[in-house]
Amino acid sequence: MEKKINYLSDLEFNLDTWKRELKFHRDEMDSFQEKLEEVAARKDLDKNALAKLERFQNKIMRERKVISDLLHKIKEKRLNLKTADINEPLDGRLYREQQPLREEMRTYIRLHYDFKEEMMDFFTEWLDND
Repeated sequence: MEKKINYLSDLEFNLDTWKRELKFHRDEMDSFQEKLEEVAARKDLDKNALAKLERFQNKIMRERKVISDLLHKIKEKRLNLKTADINEPLDGRLYREQQPLREEMRTYIRLHYDFKEEMMDFFTEWLDND
């Protein structure tokens, strides 16, 4: 039984870690949105910069949606762990059930950091133009 409790605790730790990371990224998107608004308020933006700015704002909205969807999936997985039968044999089922979410998180994190770098490059470009 102790092995099962540790197993469930380890799976819950993964979910908690992903949840914290997603909440951090959600807050980060708020900061990026504020910075985009600062850049948008500048009078010297050309059409290319305005197009990039609009694309970034759209990506932020999509990323917030993805974050929300992933947080919902994490909540569902946590519920599965909370309702798991402690006497059920330890067969790896719950771990396997987390694998699709693990892959989604890997993909999300990779795409998030690619997007973040692209935005940081844009901000740097506009800092150079000041």
